[in-house]
Amino acid sequence: MRIKNLLGNLKWFLAVAFLGAASAALATPKIQHWQAPSGARVYFVENRDLPMLDVAVDFAAGSSFDPAEKSGVAGLTQGLLDLGAEGMSEDDIARGMADIGAQLGGRVDADRAGLTLRTLSGAAERDRALEILARVLQRPLFPEAVLAREKSRLIANLKEAETRPESIASKTFAKAVFGDHPYGQTPSATSAEKIQRDDIEAFYRTHYAARAAVVSIMGDVSRAEAEVIAQNLTAQLPPGGESLQLPPVTMRIAANEQRITHPATQSHIMIGAPGMARNDPDYFPLYLGNYILGGGGFVSRLMNEVREKRGMAYSVYSYFVPTMQPGMFQVGLQTKKEQADEALQLVRAILRDFAAKGPTAKELVAAKQNIIGGFPLRIDSNKKIIEYLAVIGFYGLPLTYLDDFTGRVEKVTAAQVHDAFRRRVSPEAMATVIVGAPEGKAEPVK
Repeated sequence: MRIKNLLGNLKWFLAVAFLGAASAALATPKIQHWQAPSGARVYFVENRDLPMLDVAVDFAAGSSFDPAEKSGVAGLTQGLLDLGAEGMSEDDIARGMADIGAQLGGRVDADRAGLTLRTLSGAAERDRALEILARVLQRPLFPEAVLAREKSRLIANLKEAETRPESIASKTFAKAVFGDHPYGQTPSATSAEKIQRDDIEAFYRTHYAARAAVVSIMGDVSRAEAEVIAQNLTAQLPPGGESLQLPPVTMRIAANEQRITHPATQSHIMIGAPGMARNDPDYFPLYLGNYILGGGGFVSRLMNEVREKRGMAYSVYSYFVPTMQPGMFQVGLQTKKEQADEALQLVRAILRDFAAKGPTAKELVAAKQNIIGGFPLRIDSNKKIIEYLAVIGFYGLPLTYLDDFTGRVEKVTAAQVHDAFRRRVSPEAMATVIVGAPEGKAEPVK
């Protein structure tokens, strides 16, 4: 028994030592920050290892800024940027990038929207790629014919999505969690049909402004070159850019459950409530706790109890969506219709137990090992680092965010996780949506 205890203590000591060593040994990129003459905020990491340049330009232009009656404007505006600019058709833009081997991309989520560029850093390729990006960002045309085509495509996709159980569940769940808050609105075929070119232009002028721009630059250029790039990409953006804010989220919601019939072979179940913002003081305790609860894949409680022990679902998960205002905390799974209620009760029991008791010491150490040990893979490429730059810049996180990450994870205690979940996650005040609910216990799709 004494030898067994000694071995157990040795394992514990080695695990704790590993966490400290991993945290100390990790090298993170040096982030430089300044404000361009245009007013744009710039975040830059110089890396001469590869002859590549990555650039991202983001704005507070996500779907939560859509007019409620015309939801879909944000996505259409972002999608049309590279489909026609002054002096260039969409074919000219695509061909121009292809000729130099550059990649022009885009993104839009609830908070932000923007464009990304990856190009060789040689002067000829870099300058041509940046010239096209600057024109697309600052002088888009939003051609009527292209808008009509993309709008028709969007409407067709939305109508098709209205038949899929996962889409029905996501849309219903967002509304159940956020109510009338912008985070709860999602585009529909009806709202998209109302969008006109004037709406696109107005959204662009309001949201794609220089003083609202966050420019992220990563790769084989100097600080002086990065300064020129950032200014050239934003100097001719629309004026304005005053701080765009979203209304506060109602954090405490009433428990509600919606059961929707669907011919799907499985029930799609979502449970959750408003969770945390990106700059939330409880971010790290909630992040670490969620890893243990359902974010850590096969090492999480939900996966162990629901799939491994009982075989009720192929996949079960939980996650927080950290956004400008507190985004959702969500638990999700798919299971056979005949066992949907049993699975739902099991998940609720696991949630209640975790909120009431928090993690065990063993779970906490294992989660820290996995998160800290895997952190280098999160910053092992220019593409991954520039996404962190964009997040740091857009949400105003400290420039030392990556430097501090593993240390802050390491310092989280089981008591802090327990306290954060006890205060922030109430299993008795959550929205529940079941699409493909058991027969006789559901309401039809509305």
